[in-house]
Amino acid sequence: MTQDSRPYRSVLYIPGSKERALEKARTLPVDAIIFDLEDAVAFDEKENARATLKAALDQGGYGPRVRIVRINGLDTNWGADDARAVAQMQADAVLLPKVNSPADVDALAALIPDDMPIWAMMETPQGMLNAAAIAAHPRMAGFVMGTNDLAKELQCRFRADRLPLIASLSICLLAARAEGLVIVDGVYNAFKDDEGLKAECEQGRDMGFDGKTLIHPAQIAVCNRAFAPSDDEVALARRQIVAFEETEAAGGGVAVVDGKIVENLHVVTAKQILAKAEAIAALA
Repeated sequence: MTQDSRPYRSVLYIPGSKERALEKARTLPVDAIIFDLEDAVAFDEKENARATLKAALDQGGYGPRVRIVRINGLDTNWGADDARAVAQMQADAVLLPKVNSPADVDALAALIPDDMPIWAMMETPQGMLNAAAIAAHPRMAGFVMGTNDLAKELQCRFRADRLPLIASLSICLLAARAEGLVIVDGVYNAFKDDEGLKAECEQGRDMGFDGKTLIHPAQIAVCNRAFAPSDDEVALARRQIVAFEETEAAGGGVAVVDGKIVENLHVVTAKQILAKAEAIAALA
């Protein structure tokens, strides 16, 4: 499957049971929304949440925001019914938690329409070890890093540099990029700490993530800025493309911009930067 061309800078979790939150989400400048039927919904609200979310999605009004519904695990009392319910909703994809192997994806695929994309929460040690096989599943469209659950399972400590999680993040990035999937980073828990969020966004961006999952609307602006090409990056990309085309027209194969060589591979990256900037501008 080829990578989705839409931007995924900011991916906000919204409880599927909260009508007020569902209404507010229509106005937020996020690229995608994860409508949550799992962790954000109390046990005694699970069934009501399905009906509440379906009504909100039927009403529409979410514009270009990608609508992803996270169901409960298929090993719970609610998962299978969630999957069947999502199949009747106006959703763009279904997100399966705690994916350990391709068999988990097979189980979900059997419950939903053949044309509904599946995303995987990557948040278990087994999931990390099977990331390549999960990414290669023909129904797979995206990875979401579940860093809180993963840290719990690994029994590692939370650090600002996320060193204990780097191996897992990198494995999933490799798997996602090998198969052309979208991949978004885990949440930053301290939603009032803009500087900490900025640093973690920049780390994820530099690693290669498409964007970051968020737990609070206050985090959106920081995330959108971090994962969007800067004005300087866009300007440099344009100059690299022009310089390379001029060099190529003159029979050369390598251009020089700002004292650095520009080869075809750099032009590919430059065009990706411009395409992302254009896709973001189209959302405005």
